[in-house]
Order: sequence, then structure tokens, then C-alpha cells
Amino acid sequence: MRRRRNPVVVLLIAAGMSILLVYILSTFLMSAERKVKRVVYEFYEYESASQYSHSWELLHTKMRARFDRGSYVQDRAHVFNGHFGADTFSFDIGDTKKIQKWKMEKDGEAFETVYKLEVKQEYHGKYGHFIFVQFVYVVQEDGEWRILWDYKK
Repeated sequence: MRRRRNPVVVLLIAAGMSILLVYILSTFLMSAERKVKRVVYEFYEYESASQYSHSWELLHTKMRARFDRGSYVQDRAHVFNGHFGADTFSFDIGDTKKIQKWKMEKDGEAFETVYKLEVKQEYHGKYGHFIFVQFVYVVQEDGEWRILWDYKK
């Protein structure tokens, strides 16, 4: 006598296997440029929602050494929310450009491979309409993509 399988169980197993397969493929096949753009998008989503503590987490350790979390949160809120009078902002992320042997500071260490993106931040505040352009650099640190800014003079 043959036992019938419950179709709901079979569907659940098939759905679970499909989700696992999509996750594995996206993790291994997603291009570095796409991952880089995603972390920059996440960073500016946090910034535009005034969640500076979360955006600070996405900074490279060399950036975190420039300002601790408390100072970063306070400064960002003071400048963008206080001075500009903007509670939120919109942003646009440009194309990704791969750079070899890039330095954050003139005499600093060179990062082997860095991705450069141009981000335009658009503010509407008490002093009118502003658009800021910031160049963002992304490098892999301990298996995670992290954000750097250019401090060369």
C-alpha cells in the first residue's frame, strides 16, 4: 500500500527550497557594484530618516576613528536638521566606478579596490532648496562593505 503525501507539506518544502536557492544565487551572483550601491542606499536611507546612529554603523573603521558615534549623531543632527531646517531629504546615487589603489588621506594607506559613487542629496528647508553632491567610497572590510569619504586636500 502506497502512502499519499500531504500536498500542503510538499508545497511548503518546495517553497522553502526555492527561497533558499534564490538566496544562495543572489548572495554569490550579485555583482560587487550592486552590493556597493545597496550599502550606500542603506546609509542614505538612515541619514534621510535622521537615524544617524544606524548610518554610523556602515562607516569604515577609519571613518569611525575620526568621530565617535555620539559626536557623529550630534553633528549630523545639528547641521542637517538644525542649521538647514530639513527633517528629511531625498537622494540620488550615481553610477559605480571601480578604482585601484585609492587613498582616503594624502599620506594614508592605499586601499586595493574601492568603488566610487556620486550621491546627490536634495534638501528642502527653512532656507530654501539645496542640493549637495558628495563623493562616497566603498571598500570591503572584514567581509562587509563599508563607507569612506575623501579627506585629501
